[in-house]
Amino acid sequence: MRKLVHAEIVTRQKILNAEPRLPFSILLDNIRSLYNVGAVFRIADGSGVEKVWLCGITGYPPDSQINKTALGSEQSVAWEHRKSVIDTVKELKSNGYQIILLEQCADSISYFDFKLKPPVCLVVGNEIGGVSEDLAALADAAVDIKMAGIKNSLNASVACGVVVFHFREQLMRSQKRV
Repeated sequence: MRKLVHAEIVTRQKILNAEPRLPFSILLDNIRSLYNVGAVFRIADGSGVEKVWLCGITGYPPDSQINKTALGSEQSVAWEHRKSVIDTVKELKSNGYQIILLEQCADSISYFDFKLKPPVCLVVGNEIGGVSEDLAALADAAVDIKMAGIKNSLNASVACGVVVFHFREQLMRSQKRV
C-alpha cells in the first residue's frame, strides 16, 4: 500500500469540490465551544454540506479559536449567523427542509436506520442542554447514536461528524453519485 502525497490529496480534493454541494445543511443551536464550531466547518466542508447555520450564542467567523480548528473551511462552506433558531427553522421548513434533531428524545431512532427526504437540515443542540422543547416541537424527526459505554453521549462535533457522513452516503446513493 502506498500513502498519497500531499499534492495528490490536493488534486483529488479539487476534483471532488467541483461537484455540487448536497441538499443538506447543519444548524448549530447555542453551541458554546468555538472548537466544536470549527470542527463542524471541517465536517461540512469534507462531506459536501451546502450551508452551516450558526444560531443563538453559537460563535461565528472570524474568530481565532474557530479558525484554529476549521483550518480555512469556514471560507469554503456557506454559513450564516442568526439570533433566533426558531425563526431559522421555520424558514427552512417553509423552504421544504426536513428538520432532523441530533438529540436523545423519547421517539428518536438510530441515525443508521433513518431515511432522509432531502433537502435536510441536521440540528445539533447545546453541549449540555441539547435543543429546547420549542425547537423539538418543530422538528420532523430526531436521531441519536446508540451508546455502549457508561457515558450517554459523544462530543457535539464528534456526534455531528458520525451522523453527517452517514447521511452523506445515503444522499450520494440516492443521487447515484457514489
